Amino acid sequence: MEKEDDRKEDNDVSLNESDSEPSEREELTDKLSIENINVLFEVTEVHTHLPQYSEEFMNLIHVQDAKMQETKPAREHEVDIILNVEREYPPILKRPAYPANPRGREALQAHINELMKLGVLRKVGHNKEVEVTTPVIITWNNDKSRMVGDFRELNTYTITDRYPIPRVHETLTQLSKAKFITSMDALRGLNQNVLTPHARKLLRIIAHCGDYEYLRIPCGIKNAHSHYQRMTNTFSPH
Repeated sequence: MEKEDDRKEDNDVSLNESDSEPSEREELTDKLSIENINVLFEVTEVHTHLPQYSEEFMNLIHVQDAKMQETKPAREHEVDIILNVEREYPPILKRPAYPANPRGREALQAHINELMKLGVLRKVGHNKEVEVTTPVIITWNNDKSRMVGDFRELNTYTITDRYPIPRVHETLTQLSKAKFITSMDALRGLNQNVLTPHARKLLRIIAHCGDYEYLRIPCGIKNAHSHYQRMTNTFSPH
């Protein structure tokens, strides 16, 4: 009985101490709450200016299904593809279409139609000389499909463009003292790069429904990210 009474007294003392003096955890919580209020106030101040900037640059903001702007490339930036072979090109660069089942054909046609609507792809006209063709396939992730070009052979003959790509840790170091960090997602990022007429002839794809040529950089080609970084640096060198 004496031990139980002693324990009860100890607990009462602990409770009284916690009531009278705030714990380190409580002090830290209060400090974080004050900091959160300050941050919230600053964010609110920034938000009050966002609408006017949104309206000012509304012509640069596009929805997902909007057609790519039919304007000159950024600061005359056009992308060319240089091969390490001269014409006549090796026969392996002119490849036939891959077979596809009915479901795959339907998905291919849908993707091609979408890219043509966006101004990324166009059909090769009749009687046009076609020297390079890349087959495309459909990949599936559950019920979602994606059109992929098999550019392996073309990439083998493409000369490497060793343009420097920023390292993630260096970029984060430059932002270490920033109070606010804003990120923007470019609509169909690689497709922002316009191709030269010469590059378009090398980036022709073939499917069961015909030959098409890219007007803008597709995913999967060698040097795509170097071209994109070069275009980005025309807007912001650093």
